[in-house]
Amino acid sequence: MSVTHFTAKEITDLETKSTTPRFLHSLFGSAAITALALQWPTTAWPFVVGCTLVAAYSMFCWSSCFHETSHQSICGKPWVSIMLGRAIGTMLFVSYTAYREAHIRHHAYLNKPGDWELWPYSDPTTSLTFRRIFCWLELPLGFVTSPFVYSRLCFSKNTPVKNPKVIKTMRIEYAVMAVVWAAILGAVTWFSVWVPFLMAWVIPHWIASVIQTFRKYTEHLGMQSYDPLLGTRTVIGSNLITRVCTYINFDIFVHGPHHRHPKIAHNKLVEKMDNYQQDNPDTKYPVFTTYMSAIKHTLPALWNPGVGMNVGAPAPKKEKWLGADNFVTDVAREILSDRDVSKVHRAS
Repeated sequence: MSVTHFTAKEITDLETKSTTPRFLHSLFGSAAITALALQWPTTAWPFVVGCTLVAAYSMFCWSSCFHETSHQSICGKPWVSIMLGRAIGTMLFVSYTAYREAHIRHHAYLNKPGDWELWPYSDPTTSLTFRRIFCWLELPLGFVTSPFVYSRLCFSKNTPVKNPKVIKTMRIEYAVMAVVWAAILGAVTWFSVWVPFLMAWVIPHWIASVIQTFRKYTEHLGMQSYDPLLGTRTVIGSNLITRVCTYINFDIFVHGPHHRHPKIAHNKLVEKMDNYQQDNPDTKYPVFTTYMSAIKHTLPALWNPGVGMNVGAPAPKKEKWLGADNFVTDVAREILSDRDVSKVHRAS
């Protein structure tokens, strides 16, 4: 497995940012899961519904943390991200290494055919009918489709991952995952606690996957440009709820600058986007002040689900660095062809 290499300045930013408070949602999520499992202190439906939504959103936040671990930017020590990522990935049915390999290429080849994370929307060989069916199935069944998409990095004969050591690591992670879940399901069966398991884990996990799918769509679906700042939707909240949700999700909603600078500390993303807007006042960036406005902008793409070439972009040019196998400091300057980057961003 590759390890993300940070500059001294990047490590300093990672070490000085506040991370622990962003996990506070887990206190409420854990309490909600416990209440659902024990069916205590009441089984009244308003309480159960409330706990289910709290548990589901906390699980969604853990998926955002999983994303952060793939960059190995939880803190300045990569092993912390790796171990936490493997633990979260096991519960999500996704190999940490497979996710990291897909996500590296997602940054390097955003909206291009090589963007395996956005398959099938990025693949020009897929039909519109297939993409529609997949899109509409993914909304309610993201807990199945997402593990499938990432497993292709390990099991597809066309996988872009060619390093046999990385393939072996992915397979070991999937084997461990199978053992862990066999033990969990065996214990649930042995103790006859299927109803508490359904209420406390399965249903919240399903709802969390729906939220996660909406997040992915809101950031990417229907976006044409290969430029990271123009080919993703960015949400910088103007209200307290959006700001709090952004904070506990490691600022992943500030998606454009994150895509261009995948090694930047997440607390620096808003400042980075503000700088780009100030430096390029004539550029219309897809930046939204509420998540609902970003969702509204996304909805038409549900009928024509695709990115890049599948929504009218010209075929991309050859990248400066073919076979990108790790995160870089600036995707636009280090990987993309100048033709695939907006003119105002080429020299910045």
